[in-house]
Amino acid sequence: MTDNTKAAPDHAPKSGTAPDPEAAERHRRKMAARKAVQDAEVASKTVTEKGLLMVHTGSGKGKSTAAFGLAVRALGHGWPVGVVQFGKGAWETGERRVLEALGDVRWHTLGEGFTWETQDRARDVAAAERAFAAAEALMADPAIRLVVLDELNIALRYEHLDLDRVVAALKGRRADLHVVVTGRNAKPALVEIADLVTEMTLVKHHFQAGVKAQAGIEW
Repeated sequence: MTDNTKAAPDHAPKSGTAPDPEAAERHRRKMAARKAVQDAEVASKTVTEKGLLMVHTGSGKGKSTAAFGLAVRALGHGWPVGVVQFGKGAWETGERRVLEALGDVRWHTLGEGFTWETQDRARDVAAAERAFAAAEALMADPAIRLVVLDELNIALRYEHLDLDRVVAALKGRRADLHVVVTGRNAKPALVEIADLVTEMTLVKHHFQAGVKAQAGIEW
């Protein structure tokens, strides 16, 4: 028996999905109106370049991860990047390996571990002071375009550094320098001077289900 049924051409609309000219026109008008609003919003911005102070805070995971993602982007544009880690011990992390392989990264991990591990406030304060001195040196280097101050908020929370001094240094940075500060419980004075503040909200965390920190995920 010969099958005389002809296959429908590939460009033919499938059953039930025939284009609706009126719906297509409504969508076009809606998108045109949205584009006009967006174009006007963009046109109203007059500052083309500005060094930003960005703060990643909140109880959710991802604050440092987002900052290091920004560092990857900066390195992709050929920017030298500085990183100072406050509080964290000198363990080798995946982000340090890959960032240093990607470009010019000046990395300083000057903490001695979490404050509940050292159990010595004087040592914690001294470590924070060394870390912030390194941060100030990086911010003063005209070659550096982005500085990540990882867990600086924790050092401020436990008063290992003088808040007024830190705020003054960040406000007084040169006009083209971008700085990212991470850590929970950002101080209101820091939030006030920041250009961008993102709060990571905890919804669910695997640690609460008994899963320990893992290489490739937490470090």
